[in-house]
Amino acid sequence: MERVDVSILGRDYSLACLPTEKEALLAAVRHVDQRMLGIKGSGKVSSNERIAVMAAIQIAGELLSMRAPDGPLGNVALGDFKRKIDDMNDMLDQLAGSVAPIQR
Repeated sequence: MERVDVSILGRDYSLACLPTEKEALLAAVRHVDQRMLGIKGSGKVSSNERIAVMAAIQIAGELLSMRAPDGPLGNVALGDFKRKIDDMNDMLDQLAGSVAPIQR
């Protein structure tokens, strides 16, 4: 693991990551910092905790609305895809509970 020192909204943090993940981590930190600075700059939210929550909600919304690359699932948003998988898993769990085990 490698130690990476970063600053988000003017506050310093020490994070750890694999060397191969460092660039992705730094890109994520830049994205979060920019989003939080934008929220703070709007003047509508003042506490760092609320700014962090608002940024997290915005970023989660972006993630869940992302579309799969071209292909058979290209028209499905990631959040919809996850919900469909969760629904299928629930259905399988219900079916598994209603089927008697095979005895040998």
